Amino acid sequence: MKIILLGTTAFNSIKFRQDLIKSLVSSGHVVYVFGLSFSSDEENTVKNLGATPVAYSFSRTGLNPFSDIKDTFALTKKIKAIQPDLVFSYFAKPVVFGTLAAKLAKVPKRIGMLEGLGFSFTEQPTPLPFKTKLIRTIQVFLYRLSFPFLDKIIFLNPDDPIDLLEKYKLKAKSVSVLGGIGLNLEDYPYSLPKSEPVRFIFIGRLLAEKGINEYIASAKLVKQKYPEAEFVVLGGLDEENPGGLSKKQLDELIAQEIVIYPGHVNNVDEWLANSSVFVLPSYREGVPRSTQEAMAIGRAVITTDVPGCRETVIDGVNGFIVPPWSSLALAEKMISFIEQPELIEKMGRESFRIAQEKFDASKVNESLTALLLE
Repeated sequence: MKIILLGTTAFNSIKFRQDLIKSLVSSGHVVYVFGLSFSSDEENTVKNLGATPVAYSFSRTGLNPFSDIKDTFALTKKIKAIQPDLVFSYFAKPVVFGTLAAKLAKVPKRIGMLEGLGFSFTEQPTPLPFKTKLIRTIQVFLYRLSFPFLDKIIFLNPDDPIDLLEKYKLKAKSVSVLGGIGLNLEDYPYSLPKSEPVRFIFIGRLLAEKGINEYIASAKLVKQKYPEAEFVVLGGLDEENPGGLSKKQLDELIAQEIVIYPGHVNNVDEWLANSSVFVLPSYREGVPRSTQEAMAIGRAVITTDVPGCRETVIDGVNGFIVPPWSSLALAEKMISFIEQPELIEKMGRESFRIAQEKFDASKVNESLTALLLE
């Protein structure tokens, strides 16, 4: 078959679809990887995987309908020139406009995958601002427009189809839940966790919806009782986002020795290996990759009882699930690991076991390929 993988940036397609591309190519399919931009290195990477890179243009976050219509027709022409048997789109905008373009190009089979519902569908501790509600309304309208042209829509967790399809009465021909996208587990070998001092690690953009505020607040609470505990933060600032941590706030936390922040790093796996417990107090996820990576290495996890996050932890087995937005509950579970350090290795081994069962990319890609080709 001729298959188009239609995502956002080339970087994301290479990072998160590399194993799928290899799997499809090795099965004899002709694969085209559509991305918003390709550097020469990224083009070569895709070619070395046996696929063909194709650049297309779209505003990832813009809300200009005229620009989106123009880009959709341009994308239709690119798809029609290839005459694929299948277009597989992922992420919100590609699923909407890629599906419409594939329909206009008369592609026989169209499948979409939403790896999470995004910020506008995420419950917050405070009321959502008007702009966020407006964006959600527009997204629902666009999903209502495009979903009928999909042969299948795939979600990563069982909550998302309920919170999107059922809540907003959207129609879809076929719905599947995949689970986590998975990892090449060889890239994340098991290692014994560090336990003296106990080191917690947060990985993600430094945004409110990722739980950074709760992580910092709980770190302050824990350090009042156990000042030797360490709290690592890996992730980029996004000061333009109203929920983003500011550089000034971060600098103060570093100066007060509340957190360890090394800035941008390329060795996340090494930082995970030198940690004790992974913490993600997010407000909503698809199935978080960072948690999968931590589990593969063999780290206990503390995360929130929200869609996506709850798919990674069996409470009391490989970590703890806490209520969202509660820094106190989070601090209490952190203290459990400090006062019962034997849990760090015990629960870490359970995380490793679960990762082998649920997050092996080769197994996940078998399931995904079956969904695409059935």
